[in-house]
Amino acid sequence: MSDAAARAVEDELDIAGRVVDLVTRLAGASAQAEVTVTRSESALTRFANSAIHQNVASSSVDVRLRVHLAGRTASGSGNTVTADGLRTLVERVLTAARFIAPDPAWPGLAPPASVSPSPGWDPATVHAEPAERAALVRAFVDAAGGLETAGYCRTGHRVAAFANSAGHYTRGQAADAAMDGIARAGGADSTARQHVDRLADLDGAALGSRAAAKARAAVRPVELPPGRYPVVLEPAAVADLLENLAWYGFNGRRYADRQSFAAPGVAQFDRAVTLVDDPLAASGLAFDLEGTPRRALTLVDAGTTSAVTHDRRTAAELDAASTGHAWAGSATIGPIPRNLRLRSAGLAAEVTAPTGGPGSDGAIGDPDTAALVSRMERGLLVSDLWYTRVLDPLSLVVTGLTRNGLWLVEDGQVTRAVRDLRFTESYPRALAPGAVLEVGRHAVRLPDRADGGWWEAPSLRLASWNFTGGASG
Repeated sequence: MSDAAARAVEDELDIAGRVVDLVTRLAGASAQAEVTVTRSESALTRFANSAIHQNVASSSVDVRLRVHLAGRTASGSGNTVTADGLRTLVERVLTAARFIAPDPAWPGLAPPASVSPSPGWDPATVHAEPAERAALVRAFVDAAGGLETAGYCRTGHRVAAFANSAGHYTRGQAADAAMDGIARAGGADSTARQHVDRLADLDGAALGSRAAAKARAAVRPVELPPGRYPVVLEPAAVADLLENLAWYGFNGRRYADRQSFAAPGVAQFDRAVTLVDDPLAASGLAFDLEGTPRRALTLVDAGTTSAVTHDRRTAAELDAASTGHAWAGSATIGPIPRNLRLRSAGLAAEVTAPTGGPGSDGAIGDPDTAALVSRMERGLLVSDLWYTRVLDPLSLVVTGLTRNGLWLVEDGQVTRAVRDLRFTESYPRALAPGAVLEVGRHAVRLPDRADGGWWEAPSLRLASWNFTGGASG
């Protein structure tokens, strides 16, 4: 750790400790307080019409305080770390705690615990210059071979510290980078995206080439009638499955309220599916907003649901232990896994890239996806899903649209592009026992909309997907 980085971490921990001490001085030793101080730095280079049009950088600090006083719990946040600013935050939260309704379900503070050091973070990513991001954009644009392109390249760095009045103190930092770009050919769009720990691991040329090849293959689409089709879902489409499973299925709040399909101990998925939330698989913070240490958590083990995620409150309700999934929205939305990986349990069919034929050269998909396509008699290859909305949370029936490329597959070969279709499908049912025919060997890590979140997904070949109409209805 550089001297500057070490000083930054110490500064955040000092701020957190000062807020805890201030709560004790103003409200007495009976007040329970927990504080998380997060300093975030991000830099973003956007491009459109194949040219950079925006380069911005931001730095912010967020101080989150939760207090339990006389049986009542209140919380608040601020972005000023001066003595006056911190005192104003504490006074505001203490005032709220005196008037808010009682909180009989208060789970208490996290006790002191050993927290693993944050995974290694890359100083070169933290200190990346605009020219480095611009070079990746240039590589993307050049690789698209004259097609119209747009997208972004970003870097991020977070320093966080936690303290509570139970004597638990911890700290950490994380860095990441991501690129997401689109290429357009004759009205057909396609994208390529990637999330990494080090900016140096982004390959703008490979992403641009992939997006352009798929866009060219998607021109002049034909209409297909709605119905159930076997599908190969590319990693970007699978990431949408993971995100909705995370928010609506493995969410401890929804599980406690009986609004989740999750049934631990039941074989709800195909035996080829293993789902692991693994925040420390990449550069990430090793503790949550309540100070609970984070670790890898297996949610589905070879098809059998084995766990849901908890913060301290949902864990207390269900006589369980927190899994380290408290975040800013967990009090209302619930604790969710935000670093979900789909791993093959090694029980799906062997995935070996074909030696020839359409798609084997990566013209539409990567070799891993092409291998799955080569063994589909007739069905659809789906690049991406979007505008997905949950119709029934309990069974997780979702409706949405395909986008960025949809193709008909016949006798293991991609034969034509297809116009986008609307679907209505239960995600757990689509991954149910017997429904997953193959899992790709190579997963792709894709950026989430929120800092620190990502989804790691391989391609999937599924027995059936329910398409219910065209893009207009």
